[in-house]
Amino acid sequence: MKKEQLGQLIIASQDTLYHVAKTLLVSDADCADAIQETIVKAFTKLHTLRQDSHAKTWLVRILINECYTFMRKAKRVVSLEEWQCEEIVGEEADYSDLYEAVRRLPPETRICITLYYLEGYSVKETARMLEITESAVKNRLARARKQMRCELEQ
Repeated sequence: MKKEQLGQLIIASQDTLYHVAKTLLVSDADCADAIQETIVKAFTKLHTLRQDSHAKTWLVRILINECYTFMRKAKRVVSLEEWQCEEIVGEEADYSDLYEAVRRLPPETRICITLYYLEGYSVKETARMLEITESAVKNRLARARKQMRCELEQ
């Protein structure tokens, strides 16, 4: 794959990249940073892509790894100002019950839900992106549906 083709793929995948990043990260600024780091890494590591047909999966996998890196860094330090701002934003936000139920899922389950239902990837593609087995994806989806059903019924 050439750099021009990668650039076109990135432009075509903007929504997918945002949805995946937003699934794992809360802040839009963090999402933008993770996507930006993903793009930089994709261009620098383009030679590691084995098949052009798996380019989008490869790109999403880089993004997931970047999001996990941001999550690890975020656990270390949270300033008082950021904490207060997040509280204010959280109070003003009006999200649907379904969105809130998805947000309460553990990150590994939430990413499966996003890739499968929101982005339309198959179980096989989701398993490949997350580097887990297909049965693990199916179990996580079933667990998520059950947990969300219980929360939404209350």
